[in-house]
Amino acid sequence: MGVLLTTLEFLASLLLIFLLGFVSVIVLEAYRRRHNNAHVEAPAMFEDPESLKQVPFPDIVDPAEKYLSLIIPAYNEEYRLPGTLNETMNYLQQRAANDKSFSYEVVIVDDGSKDGTKIVAFDFVKKYGVDNVRVILLGKNHGKGEAIRKGMLHSRGELLLMLDADGATKVTDLEKLENQIHAIARKDYHPGDSAAGEATFRISDIPIVAFGSRAHLEEKALATRKWYRNFLMKGFHLVVLLAAGPGIRDTQCGFKMFTRSAARKLFTNIRLKRWCFDVEIVFLCKWFGIPMLEISVNWSEIPGSKVNPLSIPNMLWELALMSVGYRTRIWKINS
Repeated sequence: MGVLLTTLEFLASLLLIFLLGFVSVIVLEAYRRRHNNAHVEAPAMFEDPESLKQVPFPDIVDPAEKYLSLIIPAYNEEYRLPGTLNETMNYLQQRAANDKSFSYEVVIVDDGSKDGTKIVAFDFVKKYGVDNVRVILLGKNHGKGEAIRKGMLHSRGELLLMLDADGATKVTDLEKLENQIHAIARKDYHPGDSAAGEATFRISDIPIVAFGSRAHLEEKALATRKWYRNFLMKGFHLVVLLAAGPGIRDTQCGFKMFTRSAARKLFTNIRLKRWCFDVEIVFLCKWFGIPMLEISVNWSEIPGSKVNPLSIPNMLWELALMSVGYRTRIWKINS
């Protein structure tokens, strides 16, 4: 009996040492990343492929020059990107033809691709012009979160939409998010009946975020997925709930729209560079009191997903860093 107790005490001591070590590593890594919201070392310049002249990118603190910016992160998307860009450009051109006040830009952020993604992107710049399509080259792979952050910080739109390069969500669904943002903005903004008051209304000045959501498809997904994928999904949702709190059922859908004011507050603070930056957005929205809308969108699974079971440990690691970083105030939030 005494030997058993000694063994259990030894194992308990080992477990305690492991847990203390793990917590220490998280705290140290969170401290190391305290300045991770600074720009990556990539110049905010773009070379026009036609004139070969350097075109400076704007900054999110500058006034909006376009109505809508679409930010597309791309890593090794040589084969899926063309279809998404063709569908996107067809929609934007048709809308611009029907509404002369509508202006847009597409910002493709090449996250250090090793295939022909850059060539595909620059072909669209040549076809549609540098004012409508721009490419940011990060040089090396930083992660989807960093690619989107870089695109957001150098976009010109009053409204900024992030969407995935695989085209899993139809670009036309952006109007659902756009309309809801306008409805909430008009409800919360009270210019009165004066024409002068209405003239001062700008959607870019009112912080709102609209999350595209696949939550309405969850029941069907649970019925068709393997049991272990459902187990991982439910577990991840639980961890997200603990890390960021309730409010958004589907944090990971890659289809989100921000007013310029919201993007300025959020993306100058984002620190997570890979998959869990979406959860950090929810956390920061709550911190700043930014209204969050969750809106159902059409979504289809596209072959070639870069999320795999090995991504789960990385996601949990990032969520642990976020929780420790913000709750210990190691990560300062810039207002």
